[in-house]
Amino acid sequence: MNSIAPRTVISFGSTRFTFTSLSPSSLRLNPFSGKQKLFGGFKSVHSTSVKHIKAVMELNRNLYPQIEPYSSGFLKVSDIHTIYWEQSGKPDGHPVVFLHGGPGAGTSPGNRQFFDPNFYRIILFDQRGAGKSTPHACLEENTTWDLVEDIEKLRKHLEIPEWQVFGGSWGSTLALAYSQSHPDKVTGLILRGIFMLRKKELDWFYQGGASAIYPDAWEMFRDFIPEEERDDFIVAYHKRLTSSDIGVQVAAAKIWTKWEMMTAQLIQNKDNITRGEDDKFSLAFARIENHYFFNKGFLSTDSFLLDNVDKIRHIKAVIVQGRYDVCCPMMSAWDLHKAWPEAELKIIQDAGHSANEVGTAAELVAANEKFKYLLLNGSA
Repeated sequence: MNSIAPRTVISFGSTRFTFTSLSPSSLRLNPFSGKQKLFGGFKSVHSTSVKHIKAVMELNRNLYPQIEPYSSGFLKVSDIHTIYWEQSGKPDGHPVVFLHGGPGAGTSPGNRQFFDPNFYRIILFDQRGAGKSTPHACLEENTTWDLVEDIEKLRKHLEIPEWQVFGGSWGSTLALAYSQSHPDKVTGLILRGIFMLRKKELDWFYQGGASAIYPDAWEMFRDFIPEEERDDFIVAYHKRLTSSDIGVQVAAAKIWTKWEMMTAQLIQNKDNITRGEDDKFSLAFARIENHYFFNKGFLSTDSFLLDNVDKIRHIKAVIVQGRYDVCCPMMSAWDLHKAWPEAELKIIQDAGHSANEVGTAAELVAANEKFKYLLLNGSA
């Protein structure tokens, strides 16, 4: 008697994809060729538009164990800058590049844990001036478009035809800018804590709005600046973060960094807050972040990233957003989703900004798992 192969349903927004034989023993990798994109290179048994369909498959939502890189190095990307990069996971796996936040925050070992190391070739790198990249905290030749081209230089250096892109907070900004500039190199997007560097987003966090929720943390940030300069805190801090006096820079950097660290999670994390006490970390984080915000992200218009969504509309994407994100409030994720309804929006009801909050981390892992299973069943 013929048996019916088991079927698995994975939902993306209002679209359902049904697969056969999704047991571990039947999974096999179907590497993408140059033109094959995520969701474009698999055969589904059944695909239909429906509403409110949940995946019947239980995706892993737990962070993967800590791993070490199998290779790392430095890539000279300009006469001034050299960036640190590393690879971990499966050397011949599906490549995914992790774009860190800030800008200026750098990467950390925990960033590798969002990805299955037995499937993904995980690429992390520190953006210009951040982490292990040199020169440290350097603002010269450090713009959004420099970073976009650095990503391309790194992709070519590692001989990767195309890759999945994963970015949160400022990393979501950079992921959008990169994918809109090089859509043919992106197989899928996972974005978290959406930030598009619009005036209303910067005003919310640095001029009022967030201060109503964290008045205790705000007082420290506010009181460092004389009253006569408080009409624009980004400008006032820029003056101090670019001072010729390194002592002034460090003092301003610590306070700038602490303000963000104190507001980054729904329930404040003391370990996160103490990062603001580290001179080296806070100097890069604050100087580079403020430099980008002072220059409006080096974007030509306030709505640049929204205006260019059509360039990436065909790329499948998942947006993960904490409902109570104070740093990058949900209005931005909502605006992006309205402009790009094809992207799946996952709202975490008990989370703030950080990728490390339990619910957010779980959805980020699950998003990678969805992409993994779709890639594995490219010829199902």
